[in-house]
Amino acid sequence: MLRTACLVSVLLPLLTHAALSDTSDAAYQKHAAELTSKLKGRGFTVIVERPFIVIGDEPTHVVQRRSENTVKWAVNKLKLAYFSKDPAEILEIWLFKDADSYRTHAKEFFNDEPETPYGYYSSQNKALIMNIATGGGTLVHEIVHPFMEANFPGVPAWFNEGLGSLYEQSGDVNGRIHGYTNWRLPGLQKAIRERRLSSFKILFATTRTQFYSDRTGINYAQARYLCYYLQQKNLLTRFYSEFHSNHETDPTGYKSLQKVLARRDMDSFQRQWEAFVLRLRVGQ
Repeated sequence: MLRTACLVSVLLPLLTHAALSDTSDAAYQKHAAELTSKLKGRGFTVIVERPFIVIGDEPTHVVQRRSENTVKWAVNKLKLAYFSKDPAEILEIWLFKDADSYRTHAKEFFNDEPETPYGYYSSQNKALIMNIATGGGTLVHEIVHPFMEANFPGVPAWFNEGLGSLYEQSGDVNGRIHGYTNWRLPGLQKAIRERRLSSFKILFATTRTQFYSDRTGINYAQARYLCYYLQQKNLLTRFYSEFHSNHETDPTGYKSLQKVLARRDMDSFQRQWEAFVLRLRVGQ
């Protein structure tokens, strides 16, 4: 989940905002060296993996593997599919080895008490803060958010979270990032059967507050599996491009979706999409 929290770094008041905006190789090396110095003797490994700096408290070879196989892989695949710009500032990815480390260090380093057991992106702290014991899926999800921030200012929550959550369960298909069905599917199918879904027009028009309301689980799932449908029809990258290009006149993306689908009757499309979702199974 994208989270922009008003946090204060306790351990790491390292760089000024202006310095963070310097994304030269020298700035990355300086930032990494300062983190290494601050964390000396505490069992952390610091790795520059542009556009991020990865910090983890697992054994060094494990942090290196995660940096290469998850962070670098996700960045390369997401840029190939969608994003032309890197984040404008140096961002940190904190990979904490278990739930205790995650909660203890989130409090110590960022004065935060996480609302999720998995991880989150703190835009104000320029950090992705992860309980990596829960797996790399949430990390890939959260990597989407700073790239959206850099490339698609004003993107609505439904698409930011829909695209991010698509890649919670992902892999490589023909050299491209590909989202698979995941744990959000059964709840969505149940909501469809119980006729509890909003129309896409209503979902697209939700404000951030509305999206993250008490319907947030259904909203996430509906947004994710719309992105999944578009992916399966080879329309997702086209939709991103169309929506991005026309965001000023189509701020919700609804008209862009109609154009990409070549559909005017969206009630009919929703019935078709719901039937598609009901045929899916976790693991596809």
